[in-house]
Amino acid sequence: MAKPSSNYIGRLAPSPTGYLHLGHARTFWLAAERTRQAGGRLLLRFDDLDRDRCRPEFVAAARADLAWLGLQWEEPAIVQSDRLTLYRQTLAQLHALRLIFPCEHSRRDVREATGAPHEDDDEPVYPKAFRPAADAPLPPLGEVIHTNWRFRVPDDETLTFEDGNLGRQSAMSGRDFGDFLVWRRDNLPSYQLACVADDIAVGITEVVRGADLIRSTFRQLLLFRALGQTPPRFYHCDLMRDEQGRRLAKRHDALSLRAMSAQGVTPTDMIRTFTASP
Repeated sequence: MAKPSSNYIGRLAPSPTGYLHLGHARTFWLAAERTRQAGGRLLLRFDDLDRDRCRPEFVAAARADLAWLGLQWEEPAIVQSDRLTLYRQTLAQLHALRLIFPCEHSRRDVREATGAPHEDDDEPVYPKAFRPAADAPLPPLGEVIHTNWRFRVPDDETLTFEDGNLGRQSAMSGRDFGDFLVWRRDNLPSYQLACVADDIAVGITEVVRGADLIRSTFRQLLLFRALGQTPPRFYHCDLMRDEQGRRLAKRHDALSLRAMSAQGVTPTDMIRTFTASP
């Protein structure tokens, strides 16, 4: 990559649990394009903390597919499974601030207690009745963690941010989202904690990702604030959907980049589709 001409730092953050599809490609192309327009640096990070689904061949495939699309990034790539010490230090900070608490309730417990529908891939709102009292004794983290730990969100606080694509976004803590996971019972950090710790550590200035992660952004804003850090800007891309209106997922094998390439689709064809999309 050319020498950066600004302080802008963007990132690509594929999760190697399957092959990249058309929706991923548009999001990553937009991230790279916004970095190029800003004259900044583009980093590559592999979110590989899902031990059951992440595989080395998907890491190699993501690299090949992103390069085929014409994207360039700085090496070496960031690999989340190599950064557990950083995440544990971040958790310890939150523990010292008494902003987290241990939770023995399962996701099913939470879902049944709320009795309300929730969006796909999003945590159900954690019932306040499940919380320990704010002044309850806080157990130590322990060398190996075998229970979930949650971040205690402020009660009924309206959070807002200005999205670079979708405009002003608002949500109320405790109503639109509740106390959320920061560490899992399998002794790994949650998506929220790992993302924030990484973005702080490498100085990300703008996060470009799908609109399905807006709810996560509100949670992450609370973590940035708790850790005394200025959050990056956010740009949430409109989701690409199939003919039935379902958002694209890794189950859409026919729309994976390698399948489309095998059918004769070129990177130029694909980028033309992206620029024609609303």
